[in-house]
Formats: sequence, structure tokens, C-alpha cells
Amino acid sequence: MNPLESLKNSSARKKVDAVIVQQLTQGLSAEKIALTIAVGLCIAINPVIGTTTIGCFVAAWALGLNQPIIQTINWSSYALQLLLIFPFIRLGEWIFRAPPERRSFAELAALTRAHPVDALATLGATILHAVVAWVLVAPFVLGAVYAASLPLLRALAARVAAVRAKGAGGAA
Repeated sequence: MNPLESLKNSSARKKVDAVIVQQLTQGLSAEKIALTIAVGLCIAINPVIGTTTIGCFVAAWALGLNQPIIQTINWSSYALQLLLIFPFIRLGEWIFRAPPERRSFAELAALTRAHPVDALATLGATILHAVVAWVLVAPFVLGAVYAASLPLLRALAARVAAVRAKGAGGAA
């Protein structure tokens, strides 16, 4: 038996499979899906590019939320993240009474790509101010998205249950 065949039948593989299935299927109640959407969007709009996928993964794992849904929300919100970077920077500047960042988004991106360590040193305070602004805004976004999506998801769940019940009754 080759090593791949033994891996297919191993108890380690079965444990890995169980973890994957559990991550894909957990958190499918209306309340958990609403929370998944809200948490995913909050993390997805944070002003630090490159941190959202791992942030959503960790949040979903820690809170027992659905991984595919949270990552779908995260990845589909990338444009929104880019649109909100400067508002978070401006809000952070206002909170800390800091001088405004004068570089354009293109200049900031070029600096970050060309010299990541220098960019972090140069933009550290700006990034920190934007993150603080995001931390202050995120609970309001979380609450608003959860409150808006929960009734819709409950109605959808009721509709799905009614269709399933009708289908089960007709099949008998």
C-alpha cells in the first residue's frame, strides 16, 4: 500500500475530515448566520489590507460561525474595505487631532509595495489611528447588520421550513 492510500484510511485523516465538515456545517441557524454576516462584514472593512481572511477565520472558529459564509462576506467586501480606508484614516486623524495624510491611495499602495518595512515605519501612526477609528465604528456596524439581517434570515428559514414540510407531506 502506498503512503497516500494509508493516509486516506488513517484515523488522522478521519479527524481532519471531521474538523473540515464541522467548520463547513456549523452555525446554520438564522441567528448564527446573521452573526456570521455581521462579524464578517465588520472584519472585512478593517483598514489594514491583508488581515481580513485570517481575522475572519479566527473569529468564525472562536465564535462557532460558518467558515464559508464568513469568507464569502469577507471576499465580497474587498471593494468596500478599499472605499473605507480613507474615511477611517480621516476619522482617526480627527480623534487624535493628527495632521492629515496627504498621499493618495495610489502613493500609499506604491510605498507599501516597494518598501513594506519603511511604509510601516512611515505610516504606523496613520494606520494606528485608522484602526482605532475602525474599532470604535465596528460595534455599530455589527449591531446594525445583525439587526437588519436577522428578520430577513428568520423569514427565509420559515419559508424553507414550509417548503420542506409541504414537500414531505406531498411525498407521503
